[in-house]
Amino acid sequence: MSNLWNAHRIEPREGLVIEGDTIPAIFWNGVRRRGPHVWMRQKELGLWRSWTWDAVGAIVREVAGGLMALGFSARDTASVLANTRAEWVWADLAVLSAGGVCNGIYPTDSPSQVHYLCEDSGTSVLFVEDEEQLDKALEVRAQLPHLRRIVVMDMEGLRELRDPMVVSLDALRALGRDHNAQHPQALDQRMNALRGDELAILVYTSGTTGKPKGAMHSHGALAYITRAYNPLLPQDERDERMCFLPLCHIAERIGGEYLPVYSGAKINFVENPETVPENVREIQPTVCTAVPRVWEKFYSAVAIALRESSRLQQATYAWSIGVGQRVADRVLAGQPVPAGLKLQFLAARALALDNVRKLIGIHRARFLVTGAAPISPELIRWYLALGVPMLEAWGMTETCGVSSLVPPARIKPGSIGPAGAHNQMRIDPASGEIQVKGPNVFMGYLNQPEKTAESFTPDGWFRTGDVGTVDNDGYFRITDRMKDIIITAGGKNITPSEFENELKFSPYVTDAVVIGDKRPFLTAIVMIDQENVEKYAQDHDVPFSNYASLARAPQVQELIQREIDRVNAKFARVEQVKKFFLLDTQLTAEDEELTPTMKLKRKLVERKYSPQVEAMYR
Repeated sequence: MSNLWNAHRIEPREGLVIEGDTIPAIFWNGVRRRGPHVWMRQKELGLWRSWTWDAVGAIVREVAGGLMALGFSARDTASVLANTRAEWVWADLAVLSAGGVCNGIYPTDSPSQVHYLCEDSGTSVLFVEDEEQLDKALEVRAQLPHLRRIVVMDMEGLRELRDPMVVSLDALRALGRDHNAQHPQALDQRMNALRGDELAILVYTSGTTGKPKGAMHSHGALAYITRAYNPLLPQDERDERMCFLPLCHIAERIGGEYLPVYSGAKINFVENPETVPENVREIQPTVCTAVPRVWEKFYSAVAIALRESSRLQQATYAWSIGVGQRVADRVLAGQPVPAGLKLQFLAARALALDNVRKLIGIHRARFLVTGAAPISPELIRWYLALGVPMLEAWGMTETCGVSSLVPPARIKPGSIGPAGAHNQMRIDPASGEIQVKGPNVFMGYLNQPEKTAESFTPDGWFRTGDVGTVDNDGYFRITDRMKDIIITAGGKNITPSEFENELKFSPYVTDAVVIGDKRPFLTAIVMIDQENVEKYAQDHDVPFSNYASLARAPQVQELIQREIDRVNAKFARVEQVKKFFLLDTQLTAEDEELTPTMKLKRKLVERKYSPQVEAMYR
């Protein structure tokens, strides 16, 4: 089957070894090995700009030298407040090379959140992206006695700024060139002094249940997990990756930055989060990692395009995807694909499926990786029917990224795969909780020893808070978060994520929260997909003036009711949703209801919309 799917696609070389016990050591060994080859590309003002390994190495050396010239000492903390871009990676590698600790801050965070994260981490140098992010820093700097300098990446609109605390990235690099010329061995001495057990990065949890907690990861753990990733997701210098998820999130930090440091895969930075669909078609990544929200949007875009196509095109797609689904069914069942079906699949690819993959931008992809939230098994089957395996990964901030991954050779939709060889996983017999142990597990929470102690069992296993099962093949399955399991008034245990994932497979639904703890029946809060529902409204002459009126339109309510009825048919009566309401506000990453990875915060949403929830139970 791999030959059928992977024709004309590169296969990574085996046995890749880049020496180094820390990320800086691996990076600089990579620079020496790959010097003149292009490593980074970034789209700016409509044009792609490239940097070789040598060029990135020179920049990182300048930034690190500039930090040392400013008095940045080993074990000092620097934070980065910016969208995902090349400068983020330069700052991170420079801070680590200079022996410091690097912390990421989401660009959607408010000034008060920036203050908390800088204060808690003891940030002395803050990198900010532009004027917008600088304003947040300036608003709270008087309350940050440890903060000494603010470094601005993009000085547009700030050329006339004269502030002794603020320096441009270009000026910092110039300062670094002078410092390195005067102290040519200083940076190497810093790097040579790094120990594997020393703190390297802070990754703050999303803070859905209180203040964010700073998870501490050591240099040794980062090098260990980065090496462990490559056998799981094999890549080399010929691979193309798209980097667009937040780099302050553990998934993109490890998979989107540190893994390419090790593997040599090219990193392509998108213009901004809104241009991802356009940029992915330009980049055509060979390995593509994203959160379920992105994969759902791609599927929805195809569904909308089909509705606007001719009857012949629709019929061709229906036949082709039907063939793909028959192939996928055999692959998922571990059965061989007959020669006749293989020929039909090749025809289906030529007629429609390859065009669908090109429309999305995944035509060259060997596999797709999804993580950070559960995904509908039906969506995995759909991508598999296109001919691209989708691998579900599972991990946490505290486990330094992936702990388990579904292998391409044996995909089980709804499963998170077996434990990676780099760590152990078990199911606690008393609570059903998944627990993890290994060198990749974090050092603890910064400044919170009590929370750290609570997170481990007496025998040293990390308590993940996820409830799950494991089958005879060692494949784990997440049933839900321990704190999210619903116990109805009738005493029935319900895992809401199962219903939510099925509902999110609808092109008209972006997200949903099922409610029913200690209630007589289940209800749901639903967020509609604006683009697809607007298209439905236009096609069916439904009047609306804005997002709120669209969500309140009776025809849209009926549309979502039909989608809920479709999902209800798959569940037992007690597990069915009886009532729902639609959010009439279009939420973005800036809104408190959404996490940075675009998941609805269950408890916050239920609390914020409690009047609407109570109305459903009257």
